[in-house]
Amino acid sequence: MASWFDESRLDDERVLDGVDAVLRRLAESGARVRREANDAAEATAQAVAAAREGERPRAVLAGGPDSRLLRAVLEPWCPVPFVAWPGPALPGWVGSMDLVVVLAPVGDDSGTAFAVAEAVRRGCQVVVAAPPRSLVAEHATGRWATVLPTSTGDQLATAVVMLDYLDRVDLGPRTDPEGVAAALDSVATDCSPHRDLAVNQAKMTAIALADANPVVWGGSVLAARAARRVAESLRRVSGRTALAGDVEQVLPVLEATPRRDVFDDPFSDDPPERRPVLLVLDDGADDPLSRESRGRLQAAAAERGIRVETMTCAGADTEIARYSSLLLQGTYAAEYLRLGLVND
Repeated sequence: MASWFDESRLDDERVLDGVDAVLRRLAESGARVRREANDAAEATAQAVAAAREGERPRAVLAGGPDSRLLRAVLEPWCPVPFVAWPGPALPGWVGSMDLVVVLAPVGDDSGTAFAVAEAVRRGCQVVVAAPPRSLVAEHATGRWATVLPTSTGDQLATAVVMLDYLDRVDLGPRTDPEGVAAALDSVATDCSPHRDLAVNQAKMTAIALADANPVVWGGSVLAARAARRVAESLRRVSGRTALAGDVEQVLPVLEATPRRDVFDDPFSDDPPERRPVLLVLDDGADDPLSRESRGRLQAAAAERGIRVETMTCAGADTEIARYSSLLLQGTYAAEYLRLGLVND
């Protein structure tokens, strides 16, 4: 089934009303971060006090399927060895000298519950962010186990609760949940469906990707993770190829793209071949490697006439706030792309 993109739908109130629930959930991202941080404040303070009574852990292990986000944030910062372990069983070396942290936004995963129970049995210090009556939380019972209660099922908001705890026990970078929520609120305002596409970056990005195969790149570890998540959203809404990767994975795609033919007939009845569009997620990383990689990609795009779109995160002053800002902008763009695509 052929599809085409109708950009007028992005500013059509009747069309926008039909996806109000989806866009409203995106707009409430900041509110969910505030809610989770406030609801978990007492338990977080107790966990911080208990951690300060003891010694710094030998290592930190993040368990469960959502551990990769913690890895992206903590690996460059954690002062002790850090391991992300998404499987249900724990490594053999984990013991009473180690801290096990688990994100379980929904809390019904039996494999994660098994890992938590095993960590408790081994005498580890265990901190779990999960709904208090969930399967995972029920297994986090013991002298050294703490549950940071959550309720929204939002992976990002749940991660912010855990990262706030790790920040306060000097095992992670500054988190500032209110700063994360403010950054998300700013994106929700800038990408609001009620903002005209002429001043709405997410709508403009959707238009740029309408007839293209997106190639998404982020320079830092967190921007690269955001790029993968955005590419997943773009694939899901469009059914098209959307690639995300590091420079060595993305560059060959750009270099293999034929140069644009200036003699192509723009009024031909034959649908044009979809070309890549390079979407750069810029979180402000300015290290030499990021600058060099970005320069290579932009040079290859310029040589072959490939359009380059850039998303930035001005005003976000922590790593997790910048990641959150880029991810939400990309998700808005994906939803506007879904909205504009019409099937014949």
